[in-house]
Amino acid sequence: MKVPSDPIIVALDFSSLSCALKKAEQLDPNLCKVKVGKELFTKVGPDSVVSLRNLGFDVFLDLKFHDIPNTVARACEAAADLGCWMVNLHASGGRAMMETAANVMAKLSTAPLLTAVTVLTSLNDNLLAEIGVGDGALLQTTRLAKLANSCGLDGVVCSPHEITSIRNEVNDNFLIVTPGVRPLGAALDDQVRFATPSEAIKKGADYLVIGRPITEARDSHTALSEIHSTCISPI
Repeated sequence: MKVPSDPIIVALDFSSLSCALKKAEQLDPNLCKVKVGKELFTKVGPDSVVSLRNLGFDVFLDLKFHDIPNTVARACEAAADLGCWMVNLHASGGRAMMETAANVMAKLSTAPLLTAVTVLTSLNDNLLAEIGVGDGALLQTTRLAKLANSCGLDGVVCSPHEITSIRNEVNDNFLIVTPGVRPLGAALDDQVRFATPSEAIKKGADYLVIGRPITEARDSHTALSEIHSTCISPI
């Protein structure tokens, strides 16, 4: 598996467009892509995506769609109209939802990558059991990844702990996007299942979603560059 030249997706989890753009201007679009999540998109709307694209960034719209099939498919199509590079939905929405979205994307001349969230990195086996998932994170994540693959999606979002299991079940073209990535010494924040950037890459991740270790660094450009170097040449 070849590591992309820009495997880092910087999570711009800000509540205002001005803050997000100020931080983005400290980053290099040749070294990373950026992620717009629920907070920024709810506050600002589509302008958040358009403004970041105008700065030269590929944008991952991380809204984790989960609804009836037609609603999710139309939302994905709207993301394509914005020029998003990647969009995601919840694999737990099931086969009909994922296949409908994938079929709509396949008909577009230019479509974003469509990925499925498996199990949130803030959940562990005990928390999953509380909501009726008794098989644990590893089995549930692998099951949902196989389902997403069979539905024609481009990849999944999972924690670093499940990468190896998923890689054993899918081909190398199936993308694995991993949040829950923290450089050595960084605060874990709300991540329960995590790994370092080099560990995630060596296991087979294609893209790493990293937020606060870069956006809250004293020098975000340097932090990005240092993490990028460990991804391209993991030790």
